[in-house]
Amino acid sequence: MQQERYISITELTRYIKRKFDQDNRLQDMWLRGELSNVKFHSRGHMYFTVKDANSRINAVMFAGNNRFLKFRPEEGMKVLIRGEVSVYEPHGQYQLYVKEMQPDGIGNLFLAFEELKKKLEFEGLFAPEIKKPLPAMPKKIGVITSPTGAAVRDILTTIKRRFPIAKVTVMPVLVQGPHAAPSISRAIDYANEQGAWDVLIVGRGGGSIEELWAFNEEIVARSIHHSHIPVISAVGHETDYTIADFVADVRAATPTAAAELAVPHIDELKERILQRRVRLSRAITENVKTMRNTLNRYQRSYAFKYPTQLVKQKEQELDRLIEGLQKSGARTLTRRSEQIQQMNQRLERNHPSKRHEQSKERYQSVVRMLKKEMRNHLEQSTGSFQQKIGKLNALSPLSIMERGYSLAYHQTKGELVKSVKQVQPGDPIAVRLKDGKLDCQVWGLEESENNGRG
Repeated sequence: MQQERYISITELTRYIKRKFDQDNRLQDMWLRGELSNVKFHSRGHMYFTVKDANSRINAVMFAGNNRFLKFRPEEGMKVLIRGEVSVYEPHGQYQLYVKEMQPDGIGNLFLAFEELKKKLEFEGLFAPEIKKPLPAMPKKIGVITSPTGAAVRDILTTIKRRFPIAKVTVMPVLVQGPHAAPSISRAIDYANEQGAWDVLIVGRGGGSIEELWAFNEEIVARSIHHSHIPVISAVGHETDYTIADFVADVRAATPTAAAELAVPHIDELKERILQRRVRLSRAITENVKTMRNTLNRYQRSYAFKYPTQLVKQKEQELDRLIEGLQKSGARTLTRRSEQIQQMNQRLERNHPSKRHEQSKERYQSVVRMLKKEMRNHLEQSTGSFQQKIGKLNALSPLSIMERGYSLAYHQTKGELVKSVKQVQPGDPIAVRLKDGKLDCQVWGLEESENNGRG
């Protein structure tokens, strides 16, 4: 029981850690403080202390999070930090696990930049399909920037060097400070109202995020979006990105690059024109040569040299064709006439009235033949019947009786008496003659030895 009153340090620390991890407020929070004891580990992790006037907390930012930082954290730097608070069990200390970090002072600007970027992107202001193409050879170029900065000099110098025939108009604006964004927006709107320029270059030289902030204002982004003139954004250096860069039709890394994108190089154009002139001249020469050869071939042709003979040949050929056409027409007419005659004959043979007469004659012939066959069959049957009648008469007992024979029947038994053994003296018998019957009685019996023969 004594031991159950105590828990280990590990169990206590783990219990406290679970309490930290279950607190949602500690899992995602923003802090403002000053960096101290900044150390970079060889594996990329960063360890430091965040402090204010009265307290401090150990913090770690792993390589997976700090590799996206756009600045290098330094000792004493004021920062804004987003992270979570938990307990590092081996040391039993709570510390801050940092996910994001921004230098204090521009952190609010960064958040405003991200919010406006998401808003305008949702509205479709960054869509690639609405980007306008740049003119191939602009005659008039409008440059909206500070007239005293290095950017305008770089742009003018580059355009003069590459394409001196272009007319450049500088529209001076404020590029820094609270009035910069309205100034830039008005200049873009004015250029579109005048419609006197083929392309606009809007930008300024490099600087801090605060100095470039006018190009992150929504009013500038809206003016660029509504511009009918293609806009090249040229703000800061290559690593600087502003809202104007996303809205513009083309983003240039630097003002000098914007000038290079806006105009072609006149020497390259001259070289291209020279090459095309050579190709065109060669093509015309080849075409003329081909046409001349064709003309010579035509001029040497039989038709051009002997047109009268050609006409005569064609006349003969025409006569031959006409003659052939006439013969062919006659043959065709004859063949068609024969075909019509044959068809008329076939029609005549197969005419319905004639077919009816033929059928009628065939019917009458069949009727006559059937009647003849019936008479023959009747005569044959009658003859056969007469023969059978004669045979029956020859075999009939009545015929025998006609010759004087009679038949004796036992009256009691009703059977024909063929032997003396069938009767006894005193039996009544009936004797049938050819013309009647005799009722007799047997008075005596005498059986012959040779059974009645002889």
